[in-house]
Amino acid sequence: MRVTRLVMQDDAPALAELLRTNREFLAPWEPIRGEEYFTTAGQGVAIADALARYEQGTALPHVITSESGKVVGRITLNGIVRGPLLSCSVGYWVSAAENGRGLATAALRDIGRLAFGELGLHRIQAETLRNNAASQRVLRRNGFVRIGLAPKYLKIAGEWQDCILFQLINQAMR
Repeated sequence: MRVTRLVMQDDAPALAELLRTNREFLAPWEPIRGEEYFTTAGQGVAIADALARYEQGTALPHVITSESGKVVGRITLNGIVRGPLLSCSVGYWVSAAENGRGLATAALRDIGRLAFGELGLHRIQAETLRNNAASQRVLRRNGFVRIGLAPKYLKIAGEWQDCILFQLINQAMR
């Protein structure tokens, strides 16, 4: 069963509500965001930007849904590069209320199938903060392997943070 689908403008109110409700829960793993980001209008702008990148072929922005179809998070393939690299980066989050139910694992499996199937990519990279054990478990469950440590890689929670790098290679393209 699919647990992801392409994000739509109609998702803005649900995403804004989720982000407001989960603001404290997500704060250690996210960049610092302005107040507008947590509003329906702000999510409308973010979705429009994501869909523009989708149309350009550089992103695949999806929402994560529960069994009932309710939006409970986001997962996006970013920085899709063609040519000899055929690679992208993946980022995801699931609301605190839905954590631990396997939705992030299933969503990553879904988006990986799309990356390696429809998009024909060779590699997916993921970055986690050193102390994000839950996300690292999700990655490992999906076959991602650690490939290194990138010092001061992302500005998260207002500070440049070290990230562990993971990758998954499309085995059909060996």
